[in-house]
Amino acid sequence: MQTTLNHIQINVRSENLSFYADLFEQLGWQTLYADGSMLGIGDTNRSSVWFIGRIKDVINDYDGPGMNHLAIGTATQADVNVMAAYLTGRGVSLLFDTPRHRPEFAAAPDQTYYQIMFESPDRILFEVVYTGVRDN
Repeated sequence: MQTTLNHIQINVRSENLSFYADLFEQLGWQTLYADGSMLGIGDTNRSSVWFIGRIKDVINDYDGPGMNHLAIGTATQADVNVMAAYLTGRGVSLLFDTPRHRPEFAAAPDQTYYQIMFESPDRILFEVVYTGVRDN
């Protein structure tokens, strides 16, 4: 059997849907559907993420049961820096001393795992990461 990721649903506050729309537009994803309570975005591999603006009022703990973070891969190390600048320009704090190289996750000595981590307004943890030949 061969499978691919089809979609992920993430429940968020409806007032934050525009944050996700702007974020994923910057990442090069396409809007599949949008209204006041739902946003569907898709990548070039036909995978999609659906943000549903209907939640219970509970606190998300990304170190508890459930999803820890959603990672989006980039084609270059510079793309990670572009996203870092975009996010900080919007007042989004980067977490865990990122951007940074993580040699413990690199596939080989000449490779890198270069990442940023941040929280959305709904406290969903995101990562933007480049894996490949280290630029510097």
